[in-house]
Amino acid sequence: MTMPDNASNQDRQGALMERLVAFTRDHRAASWSGSLSQFLETVLPADPKAIARTSHQYMWDMIRWTRAEDANGNVTKQLFAEDLFGVDESIERVVDYFKAAAAGSEVGRRLLLLLGPPSGGKSSLVILLKRGLEEYSHTNAGALYGVQGCPVHESPLHLVPHSLRASFRETYGVDISGEVCPHCRARLEDQYKGDFLRMPVERIFISEAGRIGIGTYAPHDPTTADLADLVGSVDLSKVAEFGDEGDPRAWSWSGAVYAASRGMLEMIEILKVKREFLYLLLTLTQEKNVKVSRFPLIYLDETILAHTNLAEFRKFLQESENEALLDRMVIIQVPYTLNYKDEARIYKKLISSAAPAFREVHLDPHVLHAAAVFAILTRLHEGEEKEQELGKRVRLHAGEDVEGVNRSESERARQKMPDEGLGGVSPRFVINALSNAIIQSDKYSLTTMDVLLALKDAIDSDARIDPKKKRKWVDYLVLSRKHFYNRWVKEDVHKALFVSFELEAQDLLDKYLDEVEATLDNRQVKDPITNEERKPDERFLRSVEEKIHISDSGKQSFRQEVVRKAMGAFKRGEKFTLDSHAQLHDGVQQYLFEQRREVLRLVSSSSRPDEEVRQKISVVERRLVDEYGYDQHSAREALNYVTTLLAQE
Repeated sequence: MTMPDNASNQDRQGALMERLVAFTRDHRAASWSGSLSQFLETVLPADPKAIARTSHQYMWDMIRWTRAEDANGNVTKQLFAEDLFGVDESIERVVDYFKAAAAGSEVGRRLLLLLGPPSGGKSSLVILLKRGLEEYSHTNAGALYGVQGCPVHESPLHLVPHSLRASFRETYGVDISGEVCPHCRARLEDQYKGDFLRMPVERIFISEAGRIGIGTYAPHDPTTADLADLVGSVDLSKVAEFGDEGDPRAWSWSGAVYAASRGMLEMIEILKVKREFLYLLLTLTQEKNVKVSRFPLIYLDETILAHTNLAEFRKFLQESENEALLDRMVIIQVPYTLNYKDEARIYKKLISSAAPAFREVHLDPHVLHAAAVFAILTRLHEGEEKEQELGKRVRLHAGEDVEGVNRSESERARQKMPDEGLGGVSPRFVINALSNAIIQSDKYSLTTMDVLLALKDAIDSDARIDPKKKRKWVDYLVLSRKHFYNRWVKEDVHKALFVSFELEAQDLLDKYLDEVEATLDNRQVKDPITNEERKPDERFLRSVEEKIHISDSGKQSFRQEVVRKAMGAFKRGEKFTLDSHAQLHDGVQQYLFEQRREVLRLVSSSSRPDEEVRQKISVVERRLVDEYGYDQHSAREALNYVTTLLAQE
């Protein structure tokens, strides 16, 4: 484990300070306060449409504010990019919901429900929306104004009398929706004698901690849950002061729906609440009103975003009386990702937020990806596929090219299995196993095999997992090792055996292509050294092809396919490289590996290697460390592991 030098630390500190200064400069919010009269004269004319935004429009503007696009219209940065991985489809559906709601469609009158398995990203998505709202409200574009002292932070425009709202629309081009809350109405009459132009207005800043624009409700025991948690109750300490329980100033406005006004209400595990809670929320979503005893309807403009797990939702579906409630919800599934590369990014993020002792343990470059492959296998639809077919499905979900599989056909097959990703291993299960491996290890380095064994122990010791499923999941660990890790680690060692693997591999690929074209055209090949013409090297071609199990009877069609792909690349102005043909990539790599095979044989066969052998081994280990993400321990383990595989071949 290498420690950073002082110079690099200073560079990072300097860069961080620059970012902090830039952040404060970009988010330096200007406070404002004054009477409604001053507000209408100085603030409103600058941007009437922004002032009159609904909560859904404000949410949509916030999302657009966080999404940077390049010249071609491609999103290059967005609110969720650095925290949520592999759930792009769900995120886009959430974004589409806010876009439609902001446009005034009926979607805005529906409660948004995120549905998915535990630890799938639902809560993280909501948290990011809340943080985005807080940050946006501190910018000029996100300026938000409310009646000063109002318990629901209502829009100052609510103070404009109904008889004048048509003139307001003609003057400013915006409609005013909403009514003055009971608290402000009483205050207007008591303090200002009905002179609404004197009512104080201020700029407000959304804050979950300050209960402004963000409210959160988590269910208690359903038998003891009280609607007061949502809509408040009488404040007995103030009844004596105002003399009437019906006075709005004697009401406790501490309910979550009031905190969320002008912004967003998060309902955690919403389907665990009593049915009257749901009806209240759905009425609020549809009508933007809440009814509590002693008061007229209270107008509240807020987005309600709820989330729950599959078990609760399935129970909810079984009760026929819930059909009307379901019709008033927009349900978006947030499944686990099926892309092992994105899954590995989730693990990396979780590890980066763990204790320093965990972050400082070196993981070989394939630890997270191998664990992720196992997790994806547990989430796929269970069929009768063989190991090879399951491996192909994992690679297809990761966007990799798989020979013999049409991508569009694969996508159609995936759409027929909508339950994929709604079950299986959660990221938390994998991270727990990884944490246990770190705790139990006395080394500052973990290999992929260490972690796969830790996952097996986690499966064996978890009493919640059905024995039949345990056996299947252990088989998935074996599949992850055989069809993924073995290929990756061999590829690393192959490359480390060459001074310049990429150059030599490309040269060999070019040679293969020249020989194939000559064979198909039935012509001679000119030797680049002697300049003499000769027959195509059939022995060389078959040596490469046999590495990837191309039969003698199938070589012709394989070679024709390679040439077609090469010509296609040429017409597009691209170079035909190893990445252009996955199957040929493996053949070239294995052919080159045979040329350096004796070095690895020395590693396993020499119990006491001489100086020359040690030097060869040291060079390979050093390249694994310097160029491929290993440390000294994991590099030696990788070499030993690959030589063991060689002995079995």
